[in-house]
Amino acid sequence: MDAYEVWAPRAGRVEVRIGDDSHPMRPDPVRPGWWRASGPPGPAAGHGTRYAYVLDGGTPLPDPRSRRQPDGPDGPSAVVDHGLFQWRQPWHGRPLPGAVLYELHIGTFTIEGTFDAAAERLHHLAGLGITHVELMPVCPFPGRHGWGYEGVSLWAVHEPYGGPDGLKRFVDAAHAHGLGVVLDVVHNHLGPSGNRLPAFGPYFTDRHHTPWGDAVNLDTPGSDEVRTYLLDSALAWLRDYRLDGLRLDAVHALVDNRALPFLEELSTAVDALSAAVGRPLFLIAESDLNDPRTTTPRDAGGVGLHAQWNDDFHHALHTAVTGESHGYYADFAQDPAAALAKILTGVFFHDGTYSSFRDRAHGRPLDRTGTPAHRFLGYAQTHDQIGNRALGDRLSPDQLAIAAALVLTAPFTPMLFMGEEWGAHTPWQFFTDHDDPDLAAAITRGRRREFAAHGWPESDIPDPQDPATRLRSCLDWSEPQLAPHAALLDWYRRLIALRHAEPALTDPHLDRLQASAGDRTLRITRGPFHIAVNFSDRDAKIPLSPRPLDVIASWVPCEPPGDGGDLHLPARSVAVLRER
Repeated sequence: MDAYEVWAPRAGRVEVRIGDDSHPMRPDPVRPGWWRASGPPGPAAGHGTRYAYVLDGGTPLPDPRSRRQPDGPDGPSAVVDHGLFQWRQPWHGRPLPGAVLYELHIGTFTIEGTFDAAAERLHHLAGLGITHVELMPVCPFPGRHGWGYEGVSLWAVHEPYGGPDGLKRFVDAAHAHGLGVVLDVVHNHLGPSGNRLPAFGPYFTDRHHTPWGDAVNLDTPGSDEVRTYLLDSALAWLRDYRLDGLRLDAVHALVDNRALPFLEELSTAVDALSAAVGRPLFLIAESDLNDPRTTTPRDAGGVGLHAQWNDDFHHALHTAVTGESHGYYADFAQDPAAALAKILTGVFFHDGTYSSFRDRAHGRPLDRTGTPAHRFLGYAQTHDQIGNRALGDRLSPDQLAIAAALVLTAPFTPMLFMGEEWGAHTPWQFFTDHDDPDLAAAITRGRRREFAAHGWPESDIPDPQDPATRLRSCLDWSEPQLAPHAALLDWYRRLIALRHAEPALTDPHLDRLQASAGDRTLRITRGPFHIAVNFSDRDAKIPLSPRPLDVIASWVPCEPPGDGGDLHLPARSVAVLRER
């Protein structure tokens, strides 16, 4: 490391501590608020060197731009020379159009909970037909096990997972299987424990508030450097780890009143990096706004993100297969099949319409003739929609069979959550591993009180701090070979293969899709394909095309339509048909 540098605009004196030695730092003559010190000569400056910053004689603190935290979030940082890693696989990238994503949590994908153990299972995903793995956050967080959304060092990799080299080995292994890798990054907050950024500068502001406390400072004094911090971190993940894209957590919580939105600035920088490295790179937003401008190109007045999650599709689908109507599902429960028909042809259910859950109008209409559908991700399950249930319970195999057919024949970019392809019986629950006993107790109390308010006995809610909660959430890799899981896994493989083989099923033109709802039934037409769904508990007669149709996939056996074009579909089933 030729030089150590840190932004600490409020400090009167800064030192860098390397091992047992302290070295004074000097103000940067060009960049206000920055401090610099030349690195010591010899091995002490190289890869793996431990260092920390001391502000005004205080406690040594990790580098805000630390590339590695070998002893956890509160320990010293370590120098990482990314050039030392020997990449084995040449990689030219995989674009988002035509993709099938798979959301994966390193800590529970295997019982070992490491990058290397997860890499050993990548052949399963390649054989399934997945194109991209979407990793949940891997930045350092307190303890060994957690979801990852309480990260406190936005440039480093959680050491228990395998650290920086472990992530690189995983990415290299994924590329060897032809899989792209997307990383979930959290810019809207840091964890409640181990966050040292406020000691260095105005990374947060009390002018705005989020569900996690003070907002990240994107628009008040000092925000130029904060925005650069986040931009440089995002580019570093894509560049240094050869990632293909980033998923941006809860962008609606990024409060930003500047004329140039941070997200627009980020999309501009990522597009420039994509051109420089010669491979496709993309950004996927999680947004609760139903605002088409999120994915509208910059030259058309949008912020230019390349895709976003579509929770409306999930909510309508979940309501249709489960019958649940509490919370935000209430908006979709009156006629979930009709809600799905609207979403499949226009993306958003709430496009300026009244939301009973919010008690106000929500969303904005989207141009369905000029917006490619691959910019929106469709899914039946995610970490949020399972893990934020009281018991972390998943959909049943029969529910998933219907959901999978809709997800994988929809115009949206499909995404699966790990284990859903075989109907995993293991739940996915909320778990933490905080060392601070007061914080740990507060999290447990808060979780139990939250669900007690909705009628759950507190004793039934899993303790996030109990190691058994994480263990219950680990996938059981013996299940895919057993009944009924093997049949569902084969169903997913067939549907994904069909999607990859048939251009009509990845056609991004929303105005070429037709969808209509009946009495708890749904009919979809995509080119020569017809998808028929019966959500009800009784057999249904569904009118389809008068043209001859063949059943090419059905969860419950059914005969093709007769001369009148009516399909007799058993209860709670789905069929995919094709014109002869």
